Amino acid sequence: MAVGSERPPWAASGGLPGDVGSPDVNDIVSEIHEDLRAWAVAETGDPDATIEGLVRTSAGFSRENWVFDLVSGPDRAGDRRALIARRDPIGSVLDTDREVETAVLRALEGSAVPVPIVVWSDPQGTRLGRPTLVMERADGVCDWFVLNGDRPLATRVAIAHRLYDRMADIHTFDWRAAGLGAVLEDPGTAAATAAADHWEDQLRRVQLEPEPELELILAWLRAHAPTSAVTTLVHADFKPGNTLLTGDDVTLVLDWETAHLGDPHEDLGWVTNPVRAGEHRIPDAWQPDDLLARWSDRTGIAVDRASVHWWNVLANFKLCVIVLTGTRAFVDGRLDRVHQPPLALARVMLDMIGA
Repeated sequence: MAVGSERPPWAASGGLPGDVGSPDVNDIVSEIHEDLRAWAVAETGDPDATIEGLVRTSAGFSRENWVFDLVSGPDRAGDRRALIARRDPIGSVLDTDREVETAVLRALEGSAVPVPIVVWSDPQGTRLGRPTLVMERADGVCDWFVLNGDRPLATRVAIAHRLYDRMADIHTFDWRAAGLGAVLEDPGTAAATAAADHWEDQLRRVQLEPEPELELILAWLRAHAPTSAVTTLVHADFKPGNTLLTGDDVTLVLDWETAHLGDPHEDLGWVTNPVRAGEHRIPDAWQPDDLLARWSDRTGIAVDRASVHWWNVLANFKLCVIVLTGTRAFVDGRLDRVHQPPLALARVMLDMIGA
């Protein structure tokens, strides 16, 4: 993932306070520094490779982000590369596969979809103790609420166009020609059922008590699962906060850990979810109808409104399971963030299905 130049105030210390069961921050930084240097030497063949400026910029909701410069040559006289290591945390709200993420990112390199460049990949976690990707770092700004920020309205609408054109580029990417069929399973016409199966499996894995509201919603999802007309690459967490802005341009799409093959209506349901309106809509200027029309024009794929509604509900079911995953990690002592029960999301879904 690329990061901008701004760092949070605690980044100068080299780490985050409050990691569950973690040793002293300085010890963590020293260990990561040495492991990164050994990795760099092994990958580059340069015994003089040096790691400089190592800091942990954020915990992230599902990954640790460590930024650093890699300097080559004796006396640090060689090339300098700005990099970021994204390491799996001890506890997370998502369970994803670094090998799959690496394959997706490398397949997208050079395409119409701008993605971070993977430099090294360690899906097994042999280098830093946990699965890690090292990527090139780029300048820019990550702004979750850019569409409702302080830019002029016309500028924000133009940014919205660029954002969702990038999403359309994902859906028109030729995943077959890129060889992703060897890495990702094609659910065919049953993408909705496959998604319901996946998120039910995740729910059963993490739930600590009965969740009757979610059982009712799951039954509705199964009874109304739509049939997919086309299989595309799906980002599965597309939002302004997972892109990088340079000025008013969208220059990078980030966070590909949940990418898979499926129905493009999944991404449409995610970005038109009323719960996320503050991120994806501009009052009186950019609403779901505008987004869907532009997306259809860009992709040549007809929008099925009933499918969008189904995926809206699935999006909130997914969010509930993610919250419960965080709750389970907290109870198990693997995460220090307290997550509230997703009752408000359950009420939203019950209203959406008319229950």
